Amino acid sequence: MGATSIDAIGAIGLSLALGLLIGVQRGWTLRKEQPGSRFAGIRTFGLLGLAGGMAGAMHSGDSIVATIILAGAAILILLGYAELARRSGKVSGTASLVGLLTLGCGYLATTQQAMLATIIAVVITLVLALRPQLHGWVERLSEAEVNAIARFALIAMVILPLLPDRTYGPFDAWNPRQLWMVVVMVSGFSFAGYVASKRLGASRGTIATAGAGAMVSSTAVTAALATKLRNIDESAPILIAGIATASTVMFLRVLVLVAVLTPFAFPTLALLVVPAALVSALAALWHLRIAMRRPARPTEEVAVRNPFDILPALTLMALVMVLSLVLRWVLRKFGDAGLATVLALSGIVDVDSAIITMGGLPSGTLDARTAGLVLAAPVMLNTLFKAGAAISLAGWTRGWQAALPLVASVAAGLLMLPIVLRQAGS
Repeated sequence: MGATSIDAIGAIGLSLALGLLIGVQRGWTLRKEQPGSRFAGIRTFGLLGLAGGMAGAMHSGDSIVATIILAGAAILILLGYAELARRSGKVSGTASLVGLLTLGCGYLATTQQAMLATIIAVVITLVLALRPQLHGWVERLSEAEVNAIARFALIAMVILPLLPDRTYGPFDAWNPRQLWMVVVMVSGFSFAGYVASKRLGASRGTIATAGAGAMVSSTAVTAALATKLRNIDESAPILIAGIATASTVMFLRVLVLVAVLTPFAFPTLALLVVPAALVSALAALWHLRIAMRRPARPTEEVAVRNPFDILPALTLMALVMVLSLVLRWVLRKFGDAGLATVLALSGIVDVDSAIITMGGLPSGTLDARTAGLVLAAPVMLNTLFKAGAAISLAGWTRGWQAALPLVASVAAGLLMLPIVLRQAGS
């Protein structure tokens, strides 16, 4: 038996396995139905996958027979669904649609698309298995949230793909698709924070909403908590823990953004940022432990802004446009030293803009070590800025306690600087 025959048998086997995978979920879901009242079970879905695999295997040799097999199986699916709907009086397209998709997965598995077929089959199984959770989630949505999700889908899945992926403007500073990606990413972070806050609920208190809010702006969370910290009736340990939590989330968010947008700078940046994140996390845990030993006091949660408000995202995009233009002018005028200064200053209030701007620079503008150090500067300066804001808003008496974990995290990051420089020199 040749290698080609073995490959063909393996592909056919995969088409059957994918059908059985989907059939297991459908059979388990409908296991309590009366015999003869189900549209299809594990055997039928397995055979549908096999039928699709046979059609795919035969397509190159005899496309007419392959088409007949696919059309015949599809007609049987639709007839079975129609008969079930007539007898039960229930109209649901899930069963027939899943049957057709299973047929398609089997076909893909034998037409050199095995990975795609497997991914689709697994996703189908997962979506079917999550039926109770998805229905419960939809029932809890408000009309405003449904409209907001539709707007987010518009900006992420309609507008973004239509924008040109090329540079325009002075110094070729603006790429429409990359700039709009800023809006998508900011809205995405906001959406994730909003979902986390709603999922955890108000009873989880300041820590939950501080962590969720920090996915959008750790500076705003710090300012809100520091303002409450001035009130002696508020619990200082829980508020300080919230500020430290927001800082930890910011460090982690920065690492994720850099890994996606400027991966070449990630190793150097991680050496500086990971220790800072660990110190912030330990400070949050320490103050949480102190808070748990004290009588609870009512502490209001940090208000998380509407995650679907597009204005902040557009504002950040405008800032990135300005920075991109200024950075290219600085690069031409002053070189790498000027670039580092502009990025560091721009990141004091908003770290994301500096990272996104770095990601939009031409390839090879900076080497990996320099890029990591340049990105570390706004992260550390932003943390020190928040420490100063905490003291300014909360007052020295309580503000220094909130500022201390932030300053300590910066110190922990800077302790790694000699190692980074030594690696560069070796």
